[in-house]
Amino acid sequence: MRILIISTVLNSLTQRIFCEMKDSEHIVSVQFAINDELMQNALKSFHPDIVICPYLTKFIPESIYTNIPTFIVHPGILGDKGPHSLEHALFDEKDEWGVSIIRANAEFDGGDIYALENFPMRDTKKASIYRQEVSTAASKAIKKLLNNLQNSSFEPIKQLSTPMHRKITPLERAIDWEKDTTKKIIQKINASDSFPGVLDELLGVKCYLFGVHHEGFENDENLRNLAKNAQIKEIFAKRDGAVCIKTIDGAVWISHLKEVLKFKLPATYVLKEKLKGIKESRIPLIIENHTETFYEIYTQIKGEVAYLYFDFYNGAFSSEQSIRLKYAVEFLQESCKVLVLMGGKDFFSNGIHLNILEDSKKAGEDGWSNINAMNDMVRSVLTSDDILTVAAFRSGAGAGGVFLGTACDYTVAREGVVLNPHYKTIGLSGSEFHTYTLPARVGKVKAEELLDNALPLTVKEAKKIGLIDKVFSEEMDKFYEELDIFAQSLVCDEDAWFELLDAKREKLQKDSDLILTKHKEELDTMYSQFWDEKSSFHSLRRDFVYKKCPLSTPERLIYKGEKDA
Repeated sequence: MRILIISTVLNSLTQRIFCEMKDSEHIVSVQFAINDELMQNALKSFHPDIVICPYLTKFIPESIYTNIPTFIVHPGILGDKGPHSLEHALFDEKDEWGVSIIRANAEFDGGDIYALENFPMRDTKKASIYRQEVSTAASKAIKKLLNNLQNSSFEPIKQLSTPMHRKITPLERAIDWEKDTTKKIIQKINASDSFPGVLDELLGVKCYLFGVHHEGFENDENLRNLAKNAQIKEIFAKRDGAVCIKTIDGAVWISHLKEVLKFKLPATYVLKEKLKGIKESRIPLIIENHTETFYEIYTQIKGEVAYLYFDFYNGAFSSEQSIRLKYAVEFLQESCKVLVLMGGKDFFSNGIHLNILEDSKKAGEDGWSNINAMNDMVRSVLTSDDILTVAAFRSGAGAGGVFLGTACDYTVAREGVVLNPHYKTIGLSGSEFHTYTLPARVGKVKAEELLDNALPLTVKEAKKIGLIDKVFSEEMDKFYEELDIFAQSLVCDEDAWFELLDAKREKLQKDSDLILTKHKEELDTMYSQFWDEKSSFHSLRRDFVYKKCPLSTPERLIYKGEKDA
């Protein structure tokens, strides 16, 4: 089938649908929903059988949906219509939500339903539900859609005649610090994260709030005392870029802020000198048991296997975060036989921290520092010759985050995860030892192809080419179970573990000069990309950080084969 994907941007869901349709041997092309003329031109040049729209912020032209079957991926249940669907589900505390595949017509979300897929809701931020539950449900629903289109006896479900729900206003999102409970504050921020955020004012700075965490004051008497002496809405502590704010019945941590017309940054980067005198509330390098507070690095020990989680906002690694993670890796090497890198809930890693670099007055210098800190952390994984390492891609990864994974001895992934093993779209050639680890896995030709084509790929396809060793269940509980079985299998036979370790040490020793050479070549190439003010990295980074709307669809996403190929 020839499938045209029309989407406002190439977000995570659009990437997944694009990749999965290609994996299923459909002929797929992408058109960004920039204007009616460009969308209509894509239809004329590609001649699709159907159009799928995973993410839209504008109407599809009538000339498209009346001529070609056009389907909207709507993150809502049967009868749900209109924008802010997930926000309404979170504000209304729904136990179950879903995805509907709606045939486009003149009525907003009013067309017939060609597939439905529901899921239980989690009490978390909107973006996390979108990247996980909505992504999984949409994938299943689109497969149902394609099957239903092939079934001559299929009858679509009529959309319910329910009213379209209203937009959620900034006033409804706003926090009343004198009345709203901690639970209500968390609900409002979670429902608005990662867009548009909750507009507020902190220390005289108008900004949007993101990344909320409940503070439970467990075993932290100092923090409890600071809170007791604080006024409502007062910032009384800071930690690893986040700030802690007093509420009427407790406290919350806010990890990120976005000034009006700017971009997200760690809260302390936005408030800067206004935080003078506010103490840093320190915690151990690694949290071993879950506690109600803000932390980014934690571990779970199961026998001789250590699971290392690093949940950095949007998967971006600053210099400071990279250094902390390096210390965590080195610390755990002393007490385990297998180290499993777990990444975060929604991102494994996306490499260096572009937002912090855009905020820097010395972007070249700080960028250079960031890539070197990232490299030092990756080196601690690559050269760890006393343990075996596993990268567990339970969530998406891009750029240097993928190559943090390839530095491990084994790479495994959760079904449905999408990887972006390239740097090209941001104007960098990249480092993280990828010129050593990637060809070793997929071969020189395929490595160059991945880097040059700059396309996403599913872990299913990644396994075919050797980038991923094993793919486990998409269902999170089953994934953890299958992952633990695999990790424990590496240590259950001590003789086999020693044999694997000896082989690893032998290879590292044999390749020691090659590793150094490749690393030097990577940094030599990147030097001008950071330091040259005219480098495309700076303009592409700025466009990315400010979420500049694309003026055209990238050529790499447009199908260029013959019409009837």
